[in-house]
Amino acid sequence: MKRVVTFGEIMLRLAPEGYYRFVQADTYGATYGGGEANVAVSLANFGVDAAFVTKLPKHEIGQAGINSLRRFGVDTDDIVRGGDRVGIYFLEKGASQRPSKVIYDRAGSSIATASPDDFDWDDIFEGTDWFHFTGITPALSDNCAQLCLAACKAAKAKGVTISCDLNYRNKLWSKEKAGKVMGELMQYVDVCIANEQDADDVFGIKASNTDVTTGKVNHEGYKDVAKQLADRFGFKKVAITLRGSISANDNDWAAMLYDGSDYYFSKTYRIHIVDRVGGGDSFGAGLIYACLNDYSAQDTIEFAVAASCLKHSIEGDFNMVSVDEVKKLAGGDGSGRVQR
Repeated sequence: MKRVVTFGEIMLRLAPEGYYRFVQADTYGATYGGGEANVAVSLANFGVDAAFVTKLPKHEIGQAGINSLRRFGVDTDDIVRGGDRVGIYFLEKGASQRPSKVIYDRAGSSIATASPDDFDWDDIFEGTDWFHFTGITPALSDNCAQLCLAACKAAKAKGVTISCDLNYRNKLWSKEKAGKVMGELMQYVDVCIANEQDADDVFGIKASNTDVTTGKVNHEGYKDVAKQLADRFGFKKVAITLRGSISANDNDWAAMLYDGSDYYFSKTYRIHIVDRVGGGDSFGAGLIYACLNDYSAQDTIEFAVAASCLKHSIEGDFNMVSVDEVKKLAGGDGSGRVQR
């Protein structure tokens, strides 16, 4: 069985019921999620040996986060216990023309204050085939940026394939700092996952004749973005998600894969969104799974997009679908009819 290690922060997610606004809510639902943790859960649900690495406090809230991963079969053996707090994010779901809103309360979390001595990367990557992280983790603190660099160096030394989702978050760091830190990390990355806004924000690479706010997507512009990324950093593959935002509830969803010689576009899904948080992570997990199983380039991008399409129909950060469900959608059955 292939083994994948992901590294990042798992947070407590607090969200009002349904479409209530923060100022209306008197109760909040509590779940857990976070970029790399979401990828690990997706992969575990696909039958992959998936491990998540982080640092969490020894108290019950930290344990609850670990339990949320164990529930889906994620390997938590390399999670370090210590520090003072679990990061929190508050989510207000958007509807129609009102966008969703996220407020972070994660400063000083255990992983943000972790030290190099907390992780033995050589041991963690023993028997590992793939390592995944996102641009969110190095943005948490200078410590985390150094931890990501150390992890990438150790993974590369062991011949582990490395993927990164750029995932720029302007509430965590500036574009200038993101470009500098991520530029150093990218020299170790084999597979880059991005969208057109991340490529622009982090590296100043723009998709021509494209405006996601109007739902306008220009394939030629995305080809150029992927090629510029690959040429600059030597990526073996670049995957770019193509989201046409019609409203907070309805999006067109597709993606493109560039393998250094050709471009592969998926079919486009018109999705009605239940919960879009974790949509990019489910795409990344689908891409990793397909690559590990030697899917063709076209089948790889179709599987990744179908997996992410299904995630948009599921409450919470985690994508709780099976390989068979993804394959069925990727194969053309998107009717949503009752299965009896």
